[in-house]
Amino acid sequence: MTFASSTLLIIPALWLAWGAFWMVAAINTKPTRWREPIGSLALHIIPLLLCAALLTQPRWLPPILTARVLPAGQPLFILSELFVAVGLALSVWARVHLGRNWSGTVTVKEHHALVRTGPYSLIRHPIYTGLLLALIGTAMAIGEWRGVLGIGCALVGFLWKIRVEESRMRLTFPEYERYRKNTAALFPLIY
Repeated sequence: MTFASSTLLIIPALWLAWGAFWMVAAINTKPTRWREPIGSLALHIIPLLLCAALLTQPRWLPPILTARVLPAGQPLFILSELFVAVGLALSVWARVHLGRNWSGTVTVKEHHALVRTGPYSLIRHPIYTGLLLALIGTAMAIGEWRGVLGIGCALVGFLWKIRVEESRMRLTFPEYERYRKNTAALFPLIY
């Protein structure tokens, strides 16, 4: 088995394990007190769905998007697997730490708590950071222009969701502005 073919098995297996954990973890969350409007929800869901389609459905894409942008090779495959594993692990750590306050959409839960410990002491949105790292790793393994476009779509979706989420957190928690000023949104020392 080559590194390319093992990567094509390892990365999907990591994503499937993450998805199974995510579904189980979503069962026990606090009741919702406020939910983001559907129009706003669409502005981050649609780019993320486009990202997923670009990364998983190459047969529907024009040849320019399936042209290689990165050379295939063992170091790239190892690095891509590492990005996926670290990214998904970060998102799981953050999800576990967030506990019952978690929601897949922007919501305010009953008895919502502002979590500022664990990964949230370093990054305000570690789930999005982890998912971006995992998506970058997936795109690197694919090595085609569709991966670059997919990462761009995911970034647009996450940046919109961050904007909506932070607006709501500032209204919900008086201490949020101070937390925001002292903690990076996605990547420490960058953003």
